[in-house]
Amino acid sequence: MADWPNLHVSQHPAVRHKLGILRDEKTEPKKFREVVRELSWLLGYEALADAHTRPIDVPTPIEVMEGAELADRIGFIPILRAGLGMVDAFLELMPTAEVWHLGLFRDEKTLRPVEYYNKLPNTSTVDLCLILDPMLATGGTLIDAIRYLVDRGADDITAITLISSPEGILHVERSLADLAVPVALVTGAVDERLNDKGYIVPGLGDAGDRLYGVV
Repeated sequence: MADWPNLHVSQHPAVRHKLGILRDEKTEPKKFREVVRELSWLLGYEALADAHTRPIDVPTPIEVMEGAELADRIGFIPILRAGLGMVDAFLELMPTAEVWHLGLFRDEKTLRPVEYYNKLPNTSTVDLCLILDPMLATGGTLIDAIRYLVDRGADDITAITLISSPEGILHVERSLADLAVPVALVTGAVDERLNDKGYIVPGLGDAGDRLYGVV
């Protein structure tokens, strides 16, 4: 696996437990959606560990104390369609965040991402961009999403995935080595490998299909 300094793989027991539920082929769509949301909340907590705060006065029932509020303006970029399953949990953590949408699908012959929807602003209006996508497989989609954001002036980017492949991580690291913008990855697990069809092994199947009950 790559020696990416900004790679964080969660070691939380609850994350490992919930990933086991997602991976189970018997997990039905309703339960799958619930667990994706729960995992997103847990990983969002870890991804925001280094977010900046500023002091504020907080009047408690006893006295005024110095508290803190998040200073960073944050934008969520779910990769359609599977990334939509992660948005609600992140909005619970950061209800004032902006939500942008980017639609990319993988061509099953070339394994390259194809854009079909783009509602990114022309110029970034936030301090931190969080890309939401349940799986990092070949890495092509994430690389394109990051470059789209950098072209619009984003200067701090973190991708959050539930599972990732070692090949995808290495591809992202090498492809973005020329960027001056810091890019981090927070993931729930790094799986064994990709198969010859570009699917993560052991993986969890197609996250989008399983979220929305597509057989």
